[in-house]
Amino acid sequence: MSEEYSANFITVTDDDGNEFELEHLDTIEFNGETYLAFFPAVSEDSEENNEEELGLVILKVIRENGEELLSTLDSDEETDAVYNEFMKELFSEEEEDS
Repeated sequence: MSEEYSANFITVTDDDGNEFELEHLDTIEFNGETYLAFFPAVSEDSEENNEEELGLVILKVIRENGEELLSTLDSDEETDAVYNEFMKELFSEEEEDS
């Protein structure tokens, strides 16, 4: 039971070398690809520094040299389609819980 409610956090580094901690929310398969949804983790440092808040972060799993990596999405169209799929999943789960 504890695993079901425990948060999963990862740290990612952007192209400029900035590190961000993300909390994993959900994973879906869509159009033959695996996508993961995250929210930025809130830390005391980010609250004190009033850093710009990020919204939902969606990354996809790619394979490079036999290794699985997380990558940004290729287009706004892909982002919109995957976001809508995550929302469908979220709302269908809420309806099942009712």
